[in-house]
Amino acid sequence: MTNDFTFSITTTRFDEDYSPSGGSRITTNFANLARGEHRQQNLRNALTMIDRRFNDLAHWDNPDGDRYTVELEIVSAELQLSPEGDDRSFPLLEMLDVRIVDLKTGERIPGIVGNNFSSYVRDFDFSVLLPAVNEGATGFTVPDDFGDLHGKLFQHFLASAAYRERFPAPPVICISVSTSRTYRQTANHHPILGVEYEQDKPSLTDDYFARMGLTVRYFMPPGSVAPLAFYSRDDLLNHYSSLQLIGTVSTMETFQKIYRPEIYNANSAAAGVYRPSLDRQDYSRTQIAYDRVERSQLAAKQGKYTEEHFVKPHRKLLQQWAAGYPAPVG
Repeated sequence: MTNDFTFSITTTRFDEDYSPSGGSRITTNFANLARGEHRQQNLRNALTMIDRRFNDLAHWDNPDGDRYTVELEIVSAELQLSPEGDDRSFPLLEMLDVRIVDLKTGERIPGIVGNNFSSYVRDFDFSVLLPAVNEGATGFTVPDDFGDLHGKLFQHFLASAAYRERFPAPPVICISVSTSRTYRQTANHHPILGVEYEQDKPSLTDDYFARMGLTVRYFMPPGSVAPLAFYSRDDLLNHYSSLQLIGTVSTMETFQKIYRPEIYNANSAAAGVYRPSLDRQDYSRTQIAYDRVERSQLAAKQGKYTEEHFVKPHRKLLQQWAAGYPAPVG
């Protein structure tokens, strides 16, 4: 029996000509933007928003606000399970890699990999497994091992030669704050990430990412209206350069303005005590089409796909492998 898994990585340029490949996870947020009648305009507008936000934050030695542009690549990781069989490989996850171009000097500066994160296995966990566990239940139940396999696969990927040969540091994943939690502003302030918030208690997503070896901190960058959740392994505030942090903030804040305008494109900033809500009407819409309902429906479909092509055919192998894998780090 194979007691280890290997990985392969492919990258795809994310620009105004991007079109999702047949194997891409179509609930990935950036892939959703690249579908439909207005796909190219969607992409062009999103990339323009990222560049403008980057230059707004990187304002030193940048009097005209146009010194930098951001280049993005989609990083797709495929898991190799066995040397033969119809389901011998499976698309594990997708992330974004950032590169910053200094148009004044011509320098190309590596950013932070991670940013947006998507996973077929996570679709299965949240859209298939969790609803099945709670069907007919009197109260909401989360299995004790919820996210265990996903977390171990993710950490195994970070430890793999495929990842380490391409990326010098672990990823930083940046997502929206939870609408089920309350956040309180602290006295801690970072020049790029802004004011730090603390959550009243961990969310299900926090626990899920913890199994991936990632811890969370919440910051509202200068000029932002709501905090973002940053999941990382390394010291978020001291391990990365200012430009690297700006690359992540400008990219993910732009996406969140598109995906959750009620929170990230609100007309007033978060107060000292903040409870995010998607029901608020005091916000501005971007000129970018995004179908949140369709994305939710696709997550369920792709969760079922994962069940049929990954979980069921390899259940015994996956259980044995996970049982022998070290406990999560961090």
